[in-house]
Amino acid sequence: MVTGKELRKFTNHTGSVLSVEFSPDGRTLATGSEDDTARLWDVQSGKEIKTLTGNYGSIYSVAFSPDGTRIATGSIDTARIYGTPDYQPVFRTSK
Repeated sequence: MVTGKELRKFTNHTGSVLSVEFSPDGRTLATGSEDDTARLWDVQSGKEIKTLTGNYGSIYSVAFSPDGTRIATGSIDTARIYGTPDYQPVFRTSK
C-alpha cells in the first residue's frame, strides 16, 4: 500500500538531483546531479556506496544494465559506463 510517507532520504549531493534509477534487484539507487557526480546508495540503509566522478558537467541521466552489472551516466557531452563491483569506468564516449 502506498501511503505517501517518506521512507528514506539521500542527501550527499551538493547540487540538484537530475536523475534517479533503481538497480534491477531494487537494492541500489543511482542518482545523477548538477554537482558533476553520480552516486550509488544502499536503499535499505540509505548510506552512500560510491561516488562516480569523471563526467564533465551535470549528470542528466543514470541507468543500470538489465543484469545490474554496469551503470551508465550521461552528461552534456560524455557518456560513461562503469562496471561492478568496483564501479571503475570501462567505457567512455565524448565529442
